[in-house]
Amino acid sequence: WKLAQSPSVDKIWIAPGNAGTAKTGENVALAADDIEGLVAFARENGVDLVVPGPELPLTLGISDAMQEAGIACFGPDKYCAQLEGSKSFARELMAEAGVPGPECSAFTDAASARDYINSHPRGLVIKADGLAQGKGVIVAENVAAAIAAVNEMLQEKKFGAAGAKILIEEKLEGEEASLLCVCDGETALPLAAAQDHKAAFDHDLGPNTGGMGAYSPPPMLPDDQLEQMTDLVIRPVLRKLSERGHPFRGILYAGLMLTRQGPKVLEYNVRFGDPECQPIMLRLESDLAGTLNSACAGELSQERILLKPDTALGVVLAADGYPDDYEKGQPITGIADAESGGSATVFIAGAGTDGQTLRSSGGRVLCVTALAKNLPQAQDLAYKGLKKIKMPKSRFRRDIGYKGIARLARAWR
Repeated sequence: WKLAQSPSVDKIWIAPGNAGTAKTGENVALAADDIEGLVAFARENGVDLVVPGPELPLTLGISDAMQEAGIACFGPDKYCAQLEGSKSFARELMAEAGVPGPECSAFTDAASARDYINSHPRGLVIKADGLAQGKGVIVAENVAAAIAAVNEMLQEKKFGAAGAKILIEEKLEGEEASLLCVCDGETALPLAAAQDHKAAFDHDLGPNTGGMGAYSPPPMLPDDQLEQMTDLVIRPVLRKLSERGHPFRGILYAGLMLTRQGPKVLEYNVRFGDPECQPIMLRLESDLAGTLNSACAGELSQERILLKPDTALGVVLAADGYPDDYEKGQPITGIADAESGGSATVFIAGAGTDGQTLRSSGGRVLCVTALAKNLPQAQDLAYKGLKKIKMPKSRFRRDIGYKGIARLARAWR
């Protein structure tokens, strides 16, 4: 959607794409993890720039493969992608770089993990080391819940190979925020900050999901603090990776907990992030394709990233039952009404067409996003748009942005 607005972009292909991307470019029937097929397609069609969206192809080495084929790819190499693909790798690198984070220990044996929990009875977070689509994180409020999470991951193999190794971390208290930076191996430019809402239900209740909504900028990390935060949590990691002979090129996303003791990194992602990307793209004034090309060429120091001072907020419509079992094939109507007048933009995720009707095909189906002068107005527009969309057996959180609005209300008083 944003790349298509660039004057330098003539053609966009999306693999595998969905009903929404079909309106922006041409969908290609290639899986995101078909590295060989993607490289062949890019070579045969004269693609100038590849932008991996999900994390899986990055951890499989799509950037390495594209580089070998002489094709620019905005994404880190396979080594650097371990920042997201292996939480223990990220923690080790953070410690070496001096980036603040929670106390943690890694385990592959359930008995040892249970012993650790019994000797650390305070609130803990149990994490699958590998990729689990944003769902491999269990916040355990007591010993029983922590042990149950360990058993699920290490004994019952709930997350498969992703949970063969786990991290047990102290539970941090504070407010979460996300910082996304564009990197070219040496230079890191802050793109924007956002606040994601990962829990399935209102008031941050229920299991973690891939994200039920987000907004940008969050009052707890405003635009004028982005450089300072980049110095703390992004640039030290960039320097260490460069020293190891693997300069990081792509988006480096720091998931932060803003504690009373200062910011601490919960996790790193190595791509734009969903649903943070949607509101950030609404705020971005710069030519995205130009910025990404400069990053690939190692010329990011000559770039400036311009953001609208407005606030953007997005609410995810999910299938009822997500992140667990849910029904697919539900009809979706009302998107044109939601977008009428330009007050909202609907980004489709897990949906396709059967030739005539738009139908759900995933857990997170779409994200209704709105841009306004302030957070309450953006929230109001997004929810007004969402109310016009109908899908049986669906749900959404009704409180996206509530933390930011509460903080602003305190400041206004």
